[in-house]
Amino acid sequence: MDAFLNNTTLVVGLSFVIFVALIIWKRVPAMIGKSLDERSDKIKAEIEEARQLKEDAQSLLAQFQRKSRDAQKEADAMIAQAKEEADHYQKEAIASMDALLERHQKAAEEKIAQLETNAVKEISAAAVEVAVNAARQIIDQDLAAKDKNKLVDDGISGLKDSLH
Repeated sequence: MDAFLNNTTLVVGLSFVIFVALIIWKRVPAMIGKSLDERSDKIKAEIEEARQLKEDAQSLLAQFQRKSRDAQKEADAMIAQAKEEADHYQKEAIASMDALLERHQKAAEEKIAQLETNAVKEISAAAVEVAVNAARQIIDQDLAAKDKNKLVDDGISGLKDSLH
């Protein structure tokens, strides 16, 4: 047996055969296959889950994109409506301001016309008064008493005629 143990090639070969037999007897290849199958199934499940998550993410992305487009359309519509309302209010304000200015202008024109009328009346009254005073002075200086009485009588009869 000493000669057997000294032959290293034989001992290594025999050890290898025993090792392979032990591996086969303990069904290591089946365990390795089973482990690989389990790992493969686990990887397939993870791939399927990843695929499902990707589809869900794409669906959510499409949904959010639709909502974003809808929100943008709604915002655009709101902006357009706000612009229309602002234009409408601006037109109303301009029309209101024009009407107010026109009323103020009419009131100012009426006041100016009234002041002109009053001024003309005052000037006429002042002119009449000056004319009367001038006539009185002329009459006092130039006419005799007899002529004065005749002028007063003529004036009174002229008034009677103009009043009837």
